[in-house]
Amino acid sequence: MRIHRYDLVRFLWMDTVFFSLVAKAVVRLGMMVDEQRIRKLNTKPTLHEKPYVVYWMQASGRVEQNEALSFAIETANSLKKPLVVYFGIAPRFAGATGRHYRFMLEGIQEVEKELQERSIPLLVSSHGVVEGLKKLQSSIACLIVDRAYTTIERSWRKEVSLLLACTVYEVEANVVVPVEAVSDKEEYSAATLRRKIEPMISYFAQEIQIPEISVKSRSFDFPFDTADLENIPLLVESLGIEQKGSSVLPLQGGSAAALSRLDDFIEHALVGYDTKRNDPAQNHSSGLSAYLHFGQISPVTIYHAVKDLDISDVPAFLEQLIVRRELAYNFVAFNPFYDQYEGLPSWARKSLAAHEADPRPITYRYEELEKGETHDPYWNAAQKELVLLGRMHNYLRMYWGKKILEWSPTFKQGFSWALKLNNTYQADGRDPNGYAGVAWCFGKHDRPWVERPIFGNIRYMNDKGLERKFNMKAYLQRIEAETSL
Repeated sequence: MRIHRYDLVRFLWMDTVFFSLVAKAVVRLGMMVDEQRIRKLNTKPTLHEKPYVVYWMQASGRVEQNEALSFAIETANSLKKPLVVYFGIAPRFAGATGRHYRFMLEGIQEVEKELQERSIPLLVSSHGVVEGLKKLQSSIACLIVDRAYTTIERSWRKEVSLLLACTVYEVEANVVVPVEAVSDKEEYSAATLRRKIEPMISYFAQEIQIPEISVKSRSFDFPFDTADLENIPLLVESLGIEQKGSSVLPLQGGSAAALSRLDDFIEHALVGYDTKRNDPAQNHSSGLSAYLHFGQISPVTIYHAVKDLDISDVPAFLEQLIVRRELAYNFVAFNPFYDQYEGLPSWARKSLAAHEADPRPITYRYEELEKGETHDPYWNAAQKELVLLGRMHNYLRMYWGKKILEWSPTFKQGFSWALKLNNTYQADGRDPNGYAGVAWCFGKHDRPWVERPIFGNIRYMNDKGLERKFNMKAYLQRIEAETSL
């Protein structure tokens, strides 16, 4: 019987020193990326006669702590072939707006410069993700791609694995613990995932150093009309992408900005995070969600930056970074209806169905919600923060979603509206965290509560509860000040 390395971790996880030594030994043996992060997407061979190894960078827009890039470099070295990195822009990606593209491309612009320092060319297609790869297919000996989880991203990878004549490898680079290493099914709640994932974190959170290209030939002469990243606003405009909310996010894209934001969070907001993060009047969030969504920083990097700090709030932060975040990835990976009302738990749908005909004292149209034109000043402020700043305080996001459930003409319509608003305006829209967050408001990863009108057994929230717990006047003042800058 074969014993996987992570099975050993389950039994011996308390001996962190032991596994630190094991991890270092693995690296010394040349296995830079754990094999459980790598899988083949087809059964086709490596085409040794073709000139290039290609890393298709799509979900992990960074150089440092990028397991997919590391594996691609190792593969190129072993085949003694140059490495080419490819990035495809999907025009009119569902729900994405101009400010999402700008933020994403700022990160790719930084990647281009870092790869140039390593003599690795970056090719960027502005004509579609798969379309760009088709222009390269006759030259690819082996393709490596970073893993993603949403339906459209998985469809790209499936299409490419069928299209190309060579081997296609997928490398999981945006979670601490590979999803299937934790569980082979959709987990019920954070509690069930936590028991499985916590013993595995220290083993899988291996820091890697991106190896240098060692092959002699680094030439690249394949004709490719690569997009010009020097003028990102002009590039975004040329794509004809819809603009929603403010034209830009109050964030600079890229790994350097992500690391700066992480340093700022550690210095100014990590202390007190456990007790203050739920208070809307204060801003004790990390501000890293957009960077994580576009793969501009690795959760492994964040983990190592905080794990040994002598700060009592560290466990609470790591709970959010790893357990809660990777519960969302589990949801999207194993539930094919993660972005649909039908993906909610059966108990939640059954309870809501029993209350579908309940009288609703107040209902709103989508356009009224989008403009923040409700009777509720707290909800309106949360929506204003979302539209203008591309973010929303996490506690208010729960309240925001619950009110959409209550104010929509049907529950299914409310679910659809909440997801559309989240995907359109959140800086990390269309992310597993967003899908899980909206679904949570409708009962996902939760339990049945006391039955009440409209909500049924879904957890209830109201403005009086906010006022009992927090200084909501201070919250309104904070949002007004931040959106007026």
